[in-house]
Amino acid sequence: MGQAPDQIDAEHTLFLDHLYAQAPQLREAADLAVQFVTLLGGNDVTALDKWLEQAAGSELGSFASGITRDIDAVRGAITTRWTTSPVEGQISRVKAIKRQMYGRANYQLLRQRVLLAA
Repeated sequence: MGQAPDQIDAEHTLFLDHLYAQAPQLREAADLAVQFVTLLGGNDVTALDKWLEQAAGSELGSFASGITRDIDAVRGAITTRWTTSPVEGQISRVKAIKRQMYGRANYQLLRQRVLLAA
């Protein structure tokens, strides 16, 4: 659905209430997902530890264990405002050029084309 829980219309709310009545573990998973998104927007690393404890025994247990394996990176994502989005965009652009030229040219031509596209 991709909307904040307080912005869901009445029809979808009714559907979710019926769904949650049939599968209560889904409500818990949805609540934990909303908490996690809120956590990422904040700066409270201690809340992450609490969330991981709650999520460990839920439907999101596998997700929580994946986060635990890379806990330093997740804590860094919460506490810093830095993003790699600009770099990832450049990498995607270079990969697209490389795919277009696969098997057609040598490294020098690929290099020239990447530099000209910049």
